[in-house]
Amino acid sequence: MRILFIGDLVGKAGRRILSEQFHRLVDHHRIDFSIANIENAADGFGITPDIADECFELGIDCMTSGNHIWDKPDIRRYMEKEKRLLRPLNYPDDLPGRGSWVGETPAGIAVGVINVMGRVFMPAANDPFRLVKAAVEECRPRARVILVDMHAEATSEKMAMGWHLDGSVSAVVGTHTHVQTADARVLPGGTAYITDVGMTGPYDSVIGMERDVALARFLNHPSGRLTSAKGDPRVCAVVVDVDPEDGRARSIERIMRGPGTDA
Repeated sequence: MRILFIGDLVGKAGRRILSEQFHRLVDHHRIDFSIANIENAADGFGITPDIADECFELGIDCMTSGNHIWDKPDIRRYMEKEKRLLRPLNYPDDLPGRGSWVGETPAGIAVGVINVMGRVFMPAANDPFRLVKAAVEECRPRARVILVDMHAEATSEKMAMGWHLDGSVSAVVGTHTHVQTADARVLPGGTAYITDVGMTGPYDSVIGMERDVALARFLNHPSGRLTSAKGDPRVCAVVVDVDPEDGRARSIERIMRGPGTDA
């Protein structure tokens, strides 16, 4: 079976290119199950209920997030009823939502999705390494195929999570830094890994934000509010091929596509 994981969705440009390319990707790569990280979908900061509905209506099966998930207050109530929109598992238990979910492909193959967040250069959170092991064991009786979104800043922390889970999940994919890395591989235990899937959004930008404002901040100039850019939209994603019998990954392929591309 084949899983499509779409990297951080940023702003209107990201939503627009995803809408254009999603079904082409699904058809071309014979996708059985799709996941997207959506924490920057609303102009770069959080997601609204309307945008979440729009993504589900497009055909995305499950959505993950990270440190920006709470930026739009209305999403809290939405997450209480929508189990397919995840927040990091290692946030405190009294916050809305959940960090894992088990869905099914049209053929009835169960797929577990777990969302965790790193702690290096990130907001305070509980230990993802211990909590993710418990979440995997909770998913395993229902799903052999399990994918983990490791939303983190530090490359070392993401790599450590890959090795930590090698052989116990189908894939560990990194999100958050918005730059696709060139280290996609299948680890010795059968877990597909990539440090960062990349950004689905405008590449004529600074990690999705308007260049002038972002640059002014680095130059210590007074600047306005960061807003998502519009130019050069691209979809960044990975396709993970998994043996549904044992949950081991057979391959992982990086994807970067702009407007009008078909392959």
